[in-house]
Amino acid sequence: MKNAKRFVQIYTGNGRGKTSAAVGLAVRAAGNGLKVLFMQIMKNYPYSELSALKKLEEKIETRQVGNDDFVLEKRKPTRSEKQSVKDALRKVESEMQSGKYDLVIFDEICVAIYFGLVNETEVLEMLKNKPANTELILTGRYCSERLVGAADLVTEMKEVKHYYTKGVLSRKGFDS
Repeated sequence: MKNAKRFVQIYTGNGRGKTSAAVGLAVRAAGNGLKVLFMQIMKNYPYSELSALKKLEEKIETRQVGNDDFVLEKRKPTRSEKQSVKDALRKVESEMQSGKYDLVIFDEICVAIYFGLVNETEVLEMLKNKPANTELILTGRYCSERLVGAADLVTEMKEVKHYYTKGVLSRKGFDS
């Protein structure tokens, strides 16, 4: 299994389940003895999936960088907010090249590109330089056609119906 070909996967779309799918893959990989890095950007809320993954910290390392305050406040991201995501990108690149991880998950990187926190070309370069022995998962809405073209597997989550439209707020343990 260690020498099996590894791919680039993307989970995108306007429906729920992108991060959940990536978390599921992290758990599956850890269950098979693989080492996982789960880098989550633009989310600083204590999401329940991170609590669960921390219980598997022997195999899954989790990190959170940045937040999405600028989106909620309808303003441009600050230089500092952009720099934190650029630093996270460099860290993911470095960790991926180290050979320490079998699976690297970069949660919400597609959204970060969309909001101009990081340049798409830099992410494409990271994909091009991905070691053959590392699986890479990218998640987030607004995935570009260039990223789709560079990936080996792309799944689009499509919202068909959602209880949020009826005023239901995020429920701990189910939505956050």
